Amino acid sequence: QVQLVESGGGSVQAGGSLTLSCTDSGHRFAYNPMGWFRQAPGEERKLVATLNWDGGSTYYSDSVKGRFTISRDNAKDTVYLRMNSLKPEDTAVYYCAADTRTRYGMTYVASEFDVWGQGTQVTVSS
Repeated sequence: QVQLVESGGGSVQAGGSLTLSCTDSGHRFAYNPMGWFRQAPGEERKLVATLNWDGGSTYYSDSVKGRFTISRDNAKDTVYLRMNSLKPEDTAVYYCAADTRTRYGMTYVASEFDVWGQGTQVTVSS
């Protein structure tokens, strides 16, 4: 049963922008922290950004801080990742995830996220 569906990936030149979307098809995660992660070939999955249930609190990895923005629209059951000033090193499969064991709080640790989407590929060319 697919619950999180990512979209918006694609190919872009360095310096360009993309917006990823993650839709909660089960309408279950409005009160849970959500996050975006990425995995490049040969590397471990890494946390990119997280936010709490209403988007009032956000966290970014140092590698994307100032370039990426995470947000959510609970009325649409959707979490977004706006990516600006993309670099070739941003190339990866991007995943969204939910921490279903935390309500109203914030999660900063990747291992706490327990529901995952299938991923969407982002390729940045130089």
